[in-house]
Amino acid sequence: MRRVAAALAGLALVFAALAPARADHTGQGLAAGAAAGDDLRRTPVVLAVQAVAPAVVNITSARVEEREVNPLGGLFDPGMISPLLRDFFGPQGKRRVTRTSLGSGVIIDGAQGLVLTNAHVIAGATEITARLLDGRQFQAELVGADPDFDLAVLRLAEGRDLPEVPMGTSADLFMGETLIAIGNPFGFSHTVTTGVLSAMGRTVRTEQGTFTDFLQTDAAINPGNSGGPLLNLRGQLIGVNTAIQQGAEGIGFAIPIDKARRVVAELLDHGFVSHVWLGLWGQDVDQATAGYFGLPVARGMLVTAVEPGSPGAGAGIVPGDVVLRLGDYDVQDKDHYLQLLRNRTRGENVTLSLLREGRAEQVQARTVPLPAEAALAMAWQRWGLRLGPAAGPGVQVGAVRPGSPAAALGLAPGDVLARVGGVRLAGPADLAGAFARYRMRNSLMLVVWRAGRAYYTRLNV
Repeated sequence: MRRVAAALAGLALVFAALAPARADHTGQGLAAGAAAGDDLRRTPVVLAVQAVAPAVVNITSARVEEREVNPLGGLFDPGMISPLLRDFFGPQGKRRVTRTSLGSGVIIDGAQGLVLTNAHVIAGATEITARLLDGRQFQAELVGADPDFDLAVLRLAEGRDLPEVPMGTSADLFMGETLIAIGNPFGFSHTVTTGVLSAMGRTVRTEQGTFTDFLQTDAAINPGNSGGPLLNLRGQLIGVNTAIQQGAEGIGFAIPIDKARRVVAELLDHGFVSHVWLGLWGQDVDQATAGYFGLPVARGMLVTAVEPGSPGAGAGIVPGDVVLRLGDYDVQDKDHYLQLLRNRTRGENVTLSLLREGRAEQVQARTVPLPAEAALAMAWQRWGLRLGPAAGPGVQVGAVRPGSPAAALGLAPGDVLARVGGVRLAGPADLAGAFARYRMRNSLMLVVWRAGRAYYTRLNV
């Protein structure tokens, strides 16, 4: 019995000595397993988000607006109160209120504190604030914006050595590849969603015009995502989230980064994006013209004139040609041609598909800026208007050419032109921009101030 007891005691000592070793070995195994599991959890999506999220900013834009004072407080909407009841209460005046809206942006240059976002996110803002993932907050100033491309560049005040997003390219995307969106939807800061590239080269028509070359994704994009980054699995910026399709699910759009970079370069260099042109003038193809040219449907733009020395002249385009396609897009009419051209920047090579004397032709042309001086000179010849000095909300008419459409309308020096089409005028540069946009219109609306009253009138060209 003594020998058995001694043997058991020895075994107990052996197990006691082995127990800590086993415990340590088991702990190390669990730690190693957890580390291996974490490695499996760090997918390319996780790594991309961890790398880029610090460079994504939440943007708050403040706008000061004037609202009519409600004589009945908040009981009724002012628009529902009858004019008689308003007269009973007497004039109530207006009050200034501040409205805020939310959006997103991404830092593209950490050394200079430059942020890329959508133009509509900061449109009309009197104060812009950007907040980073780490809680830092900066006041932002507008460097430049262009509503035709819906892009804007901000500079963060005192923002230096900030995180920035690595730039990718939208030229080598794969249909179906995984994409990542980061933004501020409905105020939920730094929300991450994923999806795939659903389509490329999409055209979206809005009240502001036609936008082309959009990327389409099914990554969830909601109000507040606008201006935020669309990333590939390398964590590179390949698009700027900008729009959602109303009433649809899983359909969002982004501006390709290659186009955005060209726009950013112009905004940084000039503060604006130059209007480009090819030097073509034209008219719509009606049914009679379509029948004459043997077109099955009435579409395209019939070239009526080509400016000497312009890209169109250099490409060999002549009056009588019919422009059927610009790049990858069918041209519906002359207004559509101008809208498609507004989606281009200076120095782009474009392919035009033509119908010439019954045969198909293709030519290459390179877009060039339409200088403001040239646009104003053309406005004098085509519309008969020359502007004088700025006059508050608008500019004075400095001269009217006899026999011109402006003279036929009855415009006179001293009238104040506040709006041409959808363009508000604050100086001659705005008239040049309006002419670039509407230069082939046969009719457009004007807002004219005369003797302290505003008149809506139509200019027929």
